[in-house]
Amino acid sequence: MRSAWIGGQIAGAGRMATRRFARRRCRPTSIIVRSTAGTQGFRMTQLDTAVSLEDLIRATVPRYTSYPTAPHFSAEIGADAYAGFLDATAAGDGPISLYVHIPFCHSICHYRGCTTKASRRYAPIEAYVDVLRSEIAMVAARIGRRGVSHIHWGGGTPNLLSATAFEAIVGDFHRFFNISPDTEHAIELDPRHLGGGRARFLASIGVNRASLGVQDFDPAVQAAIGRIQPEETVTAAVEQLREAGISSLSFDLIYGLPEQNVSSIRRTVDTAVALSPDRISLFGYAHVPWFRANQKLIDASRLPGSEQRLELERTAHNSIETAGYVPIGIDHFAKPSDDMSAALSKRTLRRNFQGYTTDRAETLIGFGASSIGRTPSGYAQNVTDTGNWRERIAGGQLATERGRKLTAEDRLRADVIEQILCFFDVDLAATATRHGADHAIFMAGLDKLKPLVSAGWVILDDGKVSIVQHGAELARLVASAFDAYLGTGGRHSVAV
Repeated sequence: MRSAWIGGQIAGAGRMATRRFARRRCRPTSIIVRSTAGTQGFRMTQLDTAVSLEDLIRATVPRYTSYPTAPHFSAEIGADAYAGFLDATAAGDGPISLYVHIPFCHSICHYRGCTTKASRRYAPIEAYVDVLRSEIAMVAARIGRRGVSHIHWGGGTPNLLSATAFEAIVGDFHRFFNISPDTEHAIELDPRHLGGGRARFLASIGVNRASLGVQDFDPAVQAAIGRIQPEETVTAAVEQLREAGISSLSFDLIYGLPEQNVSSIRRTVDTAVALSPDRISLFGYAHVPWFRANQKLIDASRLPGSEQRLELERTAHNSIETAGYVPIGIDHFAKPSDDMSAALSKRTLRRNFQGYTTDRAETLIGFGASSIGRTPSGYAQNVTDTGNWRERIAGGQLATERGRKLTAEDRLRADVIEQILCFFDVDLAATATRHGADHAIFMAGLDKLKPLVSAGWVILDDGKVSIVQHGAELARLVASAFDAYLGTGGRHSVAV
């Protein structure tokens, strides 16, 4: 019965009102809770200790680009299990998405958190491409000739590939799958490596969207993170891409970096919006040196504290929004005319390993070392070591190292968490009904939200959870209340 849902009954709190108030910048408020903020996970119970918003955002929670999250993947999912996932996918007729991981850079930036390696020679990259093509053929043989809605090249630095390599891989995609003129074909680019007519070449093979790793325009910040990239370099890359016909552009910016301050990040945003990208991502730097050794090159004493991080995030967020961009979820922005803004208003926005997306395909096939794929059956991740990955593929085996078979409850909770991350609200009763489940499964999660309800930041209304203040800062925390695995393994970054 819906009457069993707890507290916070405020009528008329619709979705548009939720998003309007969730973005309102209010003075930090203190609430009375007992909190483990600053430790692994997120738990709030008795009302006996004053905790501010700044305290809450120190809690370490996942980014929820998947659920269950990667730390809960298991070695029980190997090549045979993934083969079964793919075989089950072959019975479907909907479009799929393709992700290609190119784990090479000329040099490794200090902040880098993904799986990549430095290579000054092209021979290792060339050898990698040969194996990659074998993997594509192996997977295609199992799933058949499927339509493709999205192609995404990530890394690393995908634009290190030669023209011959790009043509070969894209040729394989056309040979094994149905690639249409409507397929979104996106690539992550390092602006420092886009000369020699490369933009025109990328357009010629079908690339129609590019994401530029800008990070920060301030020279002092660039020096501190080991990525010297003058403003002129980014401007030139933008001009080349647009002249080539790749007009859909995204910028990645990062807050929480060493040497950043409010003035410098405001200048970075002003410079970025002057170049008029269609989308902007504003990511918080996750300092995880226990996981990425290159981050040990960053002087942790120069990193902003939690209150400074919050101020940097708010400054950048407000500046981007003031420039006319629509806030998308916790860390994306899009022009009102962009497809992502339309997806937000239509509630068709999705979240996957690349962040927020308009891609509605239920199957994402990952190619390359460390890549993660998702099928209706579950998740599968390739081995991260390129040598091991090469040996497995060369031996005629899929290179799956770990993954997760999804249960019915996993799918239910994934749906809830994705809605919270995308829209800052979720109708728990309706979602449970759609999955054929009892909404009582969420009662423990709702109990965890009581302090946020008391603070006026979250509304519970007849089974609907709505974040009405500090949405970008609190969404991951609210989502974590419905994470059945939180605290049982893995380490995560702070909430903001």
